[in-house]
Amino acid sequence: MKLLEALLNLLFPPKCPFCGKILDSPGICPACEKALPWTAEAEGLRQGPGGLRCAAPLWYEDLAREGLLRFKFQGASAAAEPLGGLLAQCAAERFSGEFDTVTWVPVSKKRLRQRGYDQARLLAESACRRWDTKPMALLRKVADNPAQSGLTEAAARRANVLGVYEALPGAEGKRVLLIDDICTTGATLTECVRVLKDAGAKSVCCVAVALTREKKVHKTGKK
Repeated sequence: MKLLEALLNLLFPPKCPFCGKILDSPGICPACEKALPWTAEAEGLRQGPGGLRCAAPLWYEDLAREGLLRFKFQGASAAAEPLGGLLAQCAAERFSGEFDTVTWVPVSKKRLRQRGYDQARLLAESACRRWDTKPMALLRKVADNPAQSGLTEAAARRANVLGVYEALPGAEGKRVLLIDDICTTGATLTECVRVLKDAGAKSVCCVAVALTREKKVHKTGKK
């Protein structure tokens, strides 16, 4: 196995998922590791309706945003290996002992044909390799809805994902870790959490590679 891994690294050398620098082994280069917008422990947790809890190691901005867009839309599927490592560490730090099953937010069949891979599944598989296990398919996307990235209003994002996922057998009684690449408003994850809980999941916690910062609303008194 080590010989095969060495041969693959020679033919397809690992690269930093954020700047593309060739590395000796899969990971993040020291320059990017220093420059990335890491979330602080008290900040990198999104909570929302339906019991949503999503942790992430990075903010979705600057270098992190550029790397994730390449991973998701420009064929940089090899980035899943180091990114999955970040997710595994984040899940261990935030949700240790809270899950016994790992799954992911799936793409539609049409999106899978277009892209050639399901980025969240690759992340889940990479994270699970750190734990010597495999993720379990517990969700299926049954509608090819418009991309969430094209919608700016939170209400529109929530409406856009209603009814587009269905549960597969296996969630009943499980404590699930749900993996995705990016969490913006949390609409997609909230819907997936609802579907899993309706299917009998005991609990669901979520991790994503990056979160968008929540906008702070400043209230002012009337004069």
